[in-house]
Amino acid sequence: MAGIALTDRQRFDWLRLIRSESVGPRTFRALMNRYGGAAAALDALPELARSTGRSIRICPAAEAERELEALARRGGRLLALGEPAYPLPLQAIDSAPPLLAVLGAGEALLRPSVALVGSRNASAAGLKFTARLAQDLGEAGFVIVSGLARGIDTAAHTASLATGTVAVLAGGLDEIYPSQNAALFERLLASGAAISEMPMGWAPRGRDFPRRNRLVSGLALGTVVIEAARKSGSLITARFANEQGRQVFAVPGSPLDPRAEGGNHLIREGATLCGEAAHVIEALAPLLRDDGIFPTPPGLVREAGRDAASEALWDELDLPGIQQPPEAALPAAADSNGFSPPAALAAEDVRASLLGLLGATPVSLDDVVRASGRSAREVSTALVELELDGVILRHPGGALTRVMT
Repeated sequence: MAGIALTDRQRFDWLRLIRSESVGPRTFRALMNRYGGAAAALDALPELARSTGRSIRICPAAEAERELEALARRGGRLLALGEPAYPLPLQAIDSAPPLLAVLGAGEALLRPSVALVGSRNASAAGLKFTARLAQDLGEAGFVIVSGLARGIDTAAHTASLATGTVAVLAGGLDEIYPSQNAALFERLLASGAAISEMPMGWAPRGRDFPRRNRLVSGLALGTVVIEAARKSGSLITARFANEQGRQVFAVPGSPLDPRAEGGNHLIREGATLCGEAAHVIEALAPLLRDDGIFPTPPGLVREAGRDAASEALWDELDLPGIQQPPEAALPAAADSNGFSPPAALAAEDVRASLLGLLGATPVSLDDVVRASGRSAREVSTALVELELDGVILRHPGGALTRVMT
């Protein structure tokens, strides 16, 4: 398989650039396109930032060295976007991390995979079905991808230990969450892998989990939602999968069980019903070669009127004279570790004003941005948070409504 081959120095410069303040995948790609390399981009970044009236924090060399040393002590490595070992399906998404920290058996990242996601507070039946589905898919040659959370994630990883499973972490590879899954984490590394785009030592925060979810869906050919409430993060994963052009499956459940509401809703919206592993295997078979290897990512298919930029989960630096890549990305903000959340009070004001603009009648994102008088980036970030809080809904075509109670 062809691909780039970074030198140690280039990988180090890539790490410093992506860990610098307000540099995420979108800005990283734009800078690399403009300057041809991370070292030149790092040299130019301070002056570019000053031209916007800002000063930004460039990741110090010593900090990058500490991260590399901590990762090496843990037995991990950094994969760069475009290298042969970088997972091809993940490479195809708009917001692919420039660098991916990996532990365990890297070959698991090169095999076709299916994501299994669902409720942390799963039912006994849901856990049993998840284990059977994961085992059957594993025996059919698929690696199982999930987020190491309690409930469905734990059942999926456990049942696929022998056949291969990949855990996607919201924090650094040394910050296992929840802590009770630390033993499971170590066991899955034998035949599977764990990945993260975050620095070593990064404890996951609320906003890191939807970022993690886009990687769960991005690694996989298809995502199966097993149990999920209507306000579940699993539905966010399913939405990412749909926007990434991947197959979305949902397991039906009783309308009397709140944990089935999300899956039943997905089926009504067009997700493929999943009652057994064969339903997944048959749907994904056209994407596989005879040797079972995923050859090329499927084309990205988005709903009409949707713009991946509206899903930005970080703030990024908008640099004058830098043409952004044509595909949107989900970027990064900075603090002492290289990232920084927005001011809580300001964000609360934005969310409150947006809620006041939304009602039961669907409204387009463009109309919300125009009516709010705020930047598209600021509105998009607040809307993602409101959606995660379950107070607004996105409809086919990207229209927005407020949940009326």
